[in-house]
Parts: sequence; C-alpha cells; structure tokens
Amino acid sequence: MDNQNLFTALRAAFPADLDATAIETADTPQPLVYTWRDLDRATGMIANLLASLDLPAGSRVAVQTEKSVEALMLYLAVLRAGFVYLPLNTAYQSSEIEYFLGNAEPGVVVCSGKNFGWVSKIAFKAGTQHVFTLNEDRSGTLLERAAHHPPEHAPAVRRADELAAILYTSGTTGRSKGAMLTHGNLLSNAKTLFDYWGWRRPGAGRDGGGDVLIHALPIFHVHGLFVASHGALLAGARMIWFSRFDPRAVVARLPEATVFMGVPTLYVRLLAEPGLTKQACRNMRLFLAGSAPLLIETFNEWRARTGHTIVERYGMSETAMLTSNPYHAKDGDRRGGTVGFPLPGVGLRVRDDAGQACPTGEIGGIEVKGPNVFVGYWRMPEKTKEEFTDDGWFKTGDVGKVDGRGYVTIVGRSKDLIISGGYNVYPAEVEGFINEMPGVAESAVIGIPHPDFGEGVIAVVVPKAGAEVDAAAVIAGLKGRIANFKVPKQVFVVGELPRNTMGKVQKNLLREQHKGLFGG
Repeated sequence: MDNQNLFTALRAAFPADLDATAIETADTPQPLVYTWRDLDRATGMIANLLASLDLPAGSRVAVQTEKSVEALMLYLAVLRAGFVYLPLNTAYQSSEIEYFLGNAEPGVVVCSGKNFGWVSKIAFKAGTQHVFTLNEDRSGTLLERAAHHPPEHAPAVRRADELAAILYTSGTTGRSKGAMLTHGNLLSNAKTLFDYWGWRRPGAGRDGGGDVLIHALPIFHVHGLFVASHGALLAGARMIWFSRFDPRAVVARLPEATVFMGVPTLYVRLLAEPGLTKQACRNMRLFLAGSAPLLIETFNEWRARTGHTIVERYGMSETAMLTSNPYHAKDGDRRGGTVGFPLPGVGLRVRDDAGQACPTGEIGGIEVKGPNVFVGYWRMPEKTKEEFTDDGWFKTGDVGKVDGRGYVTIVGRSKDLIISGGYNVYPAEVEGFINEMPGVAESAVIGIPHPDFGEGVIAVVVPKAGAEVDAAAVIAGLKGRIANFKVPKQVFVVGELPRNTMGKVQKNLLREQHKGLFGG
C-alpha cells in the first residue's frame, strides 16, 4: 500500500534545493539557520533513536518543552518513526501532568531539563520507560542520544486511519479528554488550507521567492503546530521563528514576510506598536486570526492601520480547521465578526436542542463532518459516542448561526468554556481545585470581556458557614497547581451564588454583574 504517513507528504514537499533556508531563528543570541537538509537529517536521527527503543506499536511520545526548532523536529521525527505525538502546554503543573501521563501511558516523555526532576518521577510512576530532556539552547539528552544515530531513515508505513497525534482538550465536567487525530485527518486539513489560503511555493509569486511565514505561536496546540507548521512545510516556505512573541521584534521582521498567524491577543499587542504601518506590511499577503473571537474593533483598526483585512477562521482540537473567511476575492468578502464559510470537504450544520435543523440565521448548536474530524477520545468510548450524532456528525459544543450567504458566526460556547488569550479554560476544572481549599463551600468560575485576552477568568467563591476565605489566598493557592492562564485574575467572596428554580448556578447573571471589570 502507499505510505499514508503524514511525514512522507511533508517531506515530499521540501523544495528541490535542500540547502535553501527552511527556518531562521529570530530571537536567539545569534540567528540560527536551518536548511531543509538539516530538517531531513535531524528528524532521521531522532526517528532512529526512537526506533531503537523497541517501543510497542502505537506508543505515545509526550512532549512538554519550550518552543524551539528542535522541538518541531522532534514532532516530525515522531511522525516519521510511526509513533503518536502528544504535545503538552508548557504551563501545565504537576497535578495536570500526572493526569495526562497516567491517562496516556506514553512510552517516551521529553521535558525541559529544568523540570526533569519532578516530571521524571511522574513519568516513571505512570510506567514510562524513557524520559529525555530538550532545552531551548539545543542541549539535552534527546539530542545527545540522537547524535549517535544515522540520519538516513525510511519513514514508517502508516495507513491514513492510524493515529498521528493526541491532543488533550479539557471537558467542562470531569477530567481532560484526549482527541485522537489520524494521519489522514491532519493531511487532509493541511492540503485543504494550502489551496484555500493560496500558499505559494518557491518560484511562485511576484518575486519568485515563495511565501515566508512569521511563526510566533506556541507549538503545543493546533494553531501553531498543525495550521502554521504544516502550511509552511507543504509550501516549502521559509519560517522566521520566534520562540516567544515580541510585538516590536515581529513588526521589524514583517517586511521580509508574506504570512502571519496569530490569536487576537497578538493583534491587539501589535496594534500598540507605532512601527506597525502599511509600509511595514508592504510585502504581506495574508494575516490569519483564530483560537478566540476577534473583536470587530481590532478587525477594523487593523485594516485601517495596515491596509490588510484579517482572515478569521474557526477550528478546534478535535477537528483542526473547519471554516475560514475567503482568501481569494472571487470567493467573497472577509466579514468581521464571522468565521467565514465551511472549508471545502467540511460539512457544517446548525441544529436546535431537539435535533432539528435551525432555519437560516437562527442560533443553535454547531455540528460538523469531514475527513478532518477526529476519530474519538482516547480510552473514552462512551464519551466519544455521546459527542457524535446517530448519523455521524460531531457536536462541537459551540453555538452559532449561518446567514443567507453562508457565513458562519460563532455567538457563544455551550458548557461555559472560557477562551483567554487563545487558550481554553474549563470552569469545572478550576472550580474543582478551589472547592478543595479550606473553608470553601462552592465556587463559580466565569469568563468576562477583557481587552487584551478576549476573556479574563474570575472566580466567585462562597465560604462554608463560620469560615473566612481570603481572595488573595485562593489565587496564591492555585498558582503552581494549575497553568497560569487558568488562574483567576480576580476572586470575589460572596454569601451565595445565584440559582434558578432547578438549583443550577446562573453564570449568565454573574457574567452580567462583572462584565465591566476589565473595561472590555
């Protein structure tokens, strides 16, 4: 059979000149240049290292490291070796890592050297046999061990329906769920976006130079790891690589680039830079936004300042990208406040609570179907069954509408999901930690408008009878236990939570009460 390993498709797209620049670092002490040959050789060496470990078929490789080109190489090497990549947010703390490693039971864990002490203890307790380190400065035991292996490696043969990655996406009740994505899921989405967004290979375009991507996103989630990286690799496009987002430094590199992808927070911060002008963006052809709603004020201000209209799109961990505003003018206008049309090959419908189709323009639950939609949740067959309709559509949990022209608008999220700075925050998880604290009877965690993060997390806490709860102590108690982006920015201590006649907490009333807190 043909090898459907995602790596083979990405490798086949490398330009003919393997000595051309593939990636250039933008914020290392000295710029580092990686050629396409470097990517090929390094991924081969790491893949050979992984193959030498005699891991069972389908083994997971869990990775929690800072962003680096070597970390991207590790991802590609895991695909190349035929194993399953499991990225973990660098902000996750011990209690979160303990759950992920216990649930996924990875054969290999790769972590930052500074975290080796506590991560390795958790990993070995979970049954992991191999723990390596990888640091931002290209040091660590992973690269030391890989250096002893040859660069030649024939990619493992994989079917399109075999697993390539597992992305954990927290539920609003209970623990996180591992969304299982196949080689076919990821490749079909990458190819669709390649065409839809007009990626240009070397030799294409006005100057024949092809696209240049400013890569300033993390690589532990869909946006930075799959959408940005896959697009550039399929196009043979050079990447200007930022390990951390620096708005002034990004603006300085815009004249060299043609494509930029960011969450709304990044666009807000770029707009605060005086150097962001039409002249700075003169060679850009595409600005993409996603992972959180883009305020219409940001959309309009960006167009006025730069002369470019941001393309907003919509996706999720379980599906990669689902919709996008048009890139080509012939396909329609880019409309602020919408996420555009369903991508080619993606089915999208809006249904009410009774499972009936909603009329045009009416709000309901968004359901999707297509080759990009995941195959289920890791070791959760009942949850998987629950999230799909009887006729095979995935219930996204998002609420929205489709207008008469076919544009999709997301109006909210069911189950009270909060998106802060592009990261998902699930209230039930944070509430669980707060409710365990001394003196706490119950809590409600909500998101309210925030001018920088889209939504800011706050908590409303009710003390037990006769107990006192200190708001600052709640925040301090959460730090170090959960990722910082989940920690409430403010905590309010109250006598009781508002409830409806069925006893359910009315978070909508809390959101209304506190909506002006951050001036958003």
